[in-house]
Amino acid sequence: MDLKKLRYFIAVAEELHFNRAAKKLNMTQPPLSQQIQSLEEELGVQLLDRTKREVRLTPAGTIFLEESRSLIAQLERSIQRTQLAAQGKTGQLTLAFVDSAVGGTMVNVIKQFRERFPHVQLTLLEMTSAQQLKALHDGAIHIGFLRSADRSAFIASRLYTNESPVAVLPVTHPLASSSTLSLQSLADEAFVWFPHQMGGSFHDLLVGICREHGFEPRIVQEAVQMYTIVNLVAAGIGISIVPSSVSVFQRSDVVFLPFHEDTPQLPLYAAWQPDNRNPVLTHFLMIMEETADQTSKLV
Repeated sequence: MDLKKLRYFIAVAEELHFNRAAKKLNMTQPPLSQQIQSLEEELGVQLLDRTKREVRLTPAGTIFLEESRSLIAQLERSIQRTQLAAQGKTGQLTLAFVDSAVGGTMVNVIKQFRERFPHVQLTLLEMTSAQQLKALHDGAIHIGFLRSADRSAFIASRLYTNESPVAVLPVTHPLASSSTLSLQSLADEAFVWFPHQMGGSFHDLLVGICREHGFEPRIVQEAVQMYTIVNLVAAGIGISIVPSSVSVFQRSDVVFLPFHEDTPQLPLYAAWQPDNRNPVLTHFLMIMEETADQTSKLV
């Protein structure tokens, strides 16, 4: 059925006058009457009672008017949603992140994205770096914020931001009252550490910081989540070295202390599939560029 006929019928049914409806449609009355007659013949139903004095809807016409309005409205909504999806203003985006990123600048890009694209369904998943890389390769997530860069041709990575490492100690530790620490002062400590299998490059970077200052960390306990590491430090299991953003997990029974030596920065990468043409992802990457550290770069 020609949708134009529905629009013609709606105009006549609302005006109940062919001349006024024709003017509303920017056409003359004779072709409009022909279109309505053709519609009635197509349906096999009389929609309008016509006399010289008035035009009235038949009972069937009243029902068809209601259904026609509903159909046109649904069509217009479908067109609008399709156009918004093509423009990246609606749709879905699945984003994964390591828990240590929550206290950093990653929050800014998510906030700005939600403000600019409120109709996009944003799904947030907490994953380790290793889990994110697998999910990216499998197409299970659109973008991830992780501690390890993937150098493969299938994944694009961007150094989003850098953080300084800090020590986390129980508040009862002899060094807890210091304003800064020397890495060497931690040589004999027991450490709670991030496991190698969950993010090898991040684990190795932390171990490398210790080795550069003359000692091998004595790891007595491993934990995947940074919040868990902080809790285990509070329980007296050991101390740890974590990204500075982890200090948002403040507890009254731990302290976070910077080092006074120069130390390598702890990177946070953004990673995605470069051949993903999802316009929603394109918009997110654009906002990410605006919020990323000026010193960061594609890797």
